[in-house]
Amino acid sequence: MEKPVAKSLTIVIPAYRMHSQMFNNMLYGVREQDAQTRIENKTNHLAWMVGNLVNCRYWLAGVLGIPGKDPNEDLFKDAKALDINAKYPSLDVLKKEWHKISPLLYQKLLSVEEAELVQAHEFGMNVSYVEENKLNTVGMCIDRESYLFGQLGLMRKVLDYGAVKYDMDDGLGY
Repeated sequence: MEKPVAKSLTIVIPAYRMHSQMFNNMLYGVREQDAQTRIENKTNHLAWMVGNLVNCRYWLAGVLGIPGKDPNEDLFKDAKALDINAKYPSLDVLKKEWHKISPLLYQKLLSVEEAELVQAHEFGMNVSYVEENKLNTVGMCIDRESYLFGQLGLMRKVLDYGAVKYDMDDGLGY
C-alpha cells in the first residue's frame, strides 16, 4: 500500500481506494434504463447518487488545489436535492468523470503535507466540535461517499440487482 506524506491521512487512503473499487462494484450490471428510477417517487435515483459521488470528488479536488471542475456541477453542487424536471447525465458519462478525477485526487492525497491539511477551510457544518479545516473536509467527503454507497446498495436490491460484490481489482490503483 502506498503511504501518504501526511500521517493523518493513513486511515483515509485505504477508505478512498475501497470507495473507488466500490464505485465500480455498485454499478456493475446496472442498466441505463434503471439509472433514473425512483421508488414510489420518494427516493433519489441512481444517476443522482452517482453524480453526487463524482461531485464530491471534484469538490475535494478543488479544496486541495487540483484544477478543473465537475462538468455537471449545476446538478450536484452542495448536495443539491434531486430535481425531478432535470435531465441527469448517463451512468457512462458519470463513470468517465469519476475515473478522470479519482486518480488525480488520489495522487494529491498521497502527496499533500500536514501543513496544508490543517489550513482553515469552511465547509458549512458550523458544529462546535468539528474544526473546519482541509483535513476534516477530507473526512467529510469520505463520509458523504459512504452515505451515498449505502443508498446505492439499497437501490441495487430494490431494483433486483442483488447485493453488491466485494470483489477487488488490484489493477485499480486509486
